[in-house]
Amino acid sequence: MPVLNQPCLICCRPTSMWCSRCQSAWYCCPEHLNSDWARHRLECVPVSAVPGVGYSSNPMTTPPPVEDQFVDVSAIMFAPEEERPRIIAVTCRPTTKYTQSMCPLPMVEPYFPDGQMEGIVLTQGLNGENLRFPLHLFYSPSAFCSNAPVNRAVGHITSSAAPKPWCGPVVVLKYNGSRRQGYTHAGTNDLPALSAYFLNYK
Repeated sequence: MPVLNQPCLICCRPTSMWCSRCQSAWYCCPEHLNSDWARHRLECVPVSAVPGVGYSSNPMTTPPPVEDQFVDVSAIMFAPEEERPRIIAVTCRPTTKYTQSMCPLPMVEPYFPDGQMEGIVLTQGLNGENLRFPLHLFYSPSAFCSNAPVNRAVGHITSSAAPKPWCGPVVVLKYNGSRRQGYTHAGTNDLPALSAYFLNYK
């Protein structure tokens, strides 16, 4: 049996409601728990993590965890009119209904003036070995059909030997692992795998 009529941590009013997460902090209303959450969250240990504890009456909803923030990651930009690829910053926004299996969404639209883009995930690198960090390549499908200028930056890393000339912009992000749950910083060490892909794409 829980102890009833404990003082609220905010106003000291007697209450029989507590934080449902730890069941050890008492509040007379959800508003007081919300107002104290910044402090209380530092000491709030889930009751499931404490052996032998299992109260069940008069729970109060714990405030939701802090929402995921927008993050910037380094990506590789292959601009059609530039001689070499360059590193850019791409902002990734959290999905509207975030779960551990859903990846943040990279905001690459500004790099595709025609508003059309598609994505390819590269899971293999040189000699067909699996990439520990798969690469997410965005390109413009309409650029292939509109006789757009050949991408000179792609031509640079392939010595213009690719069987299919790439047209339009290409932006490459790097996943943070094989589960593809987020992105990490891409860099020049990813160029060999990209070169192998461009050289084998037909």
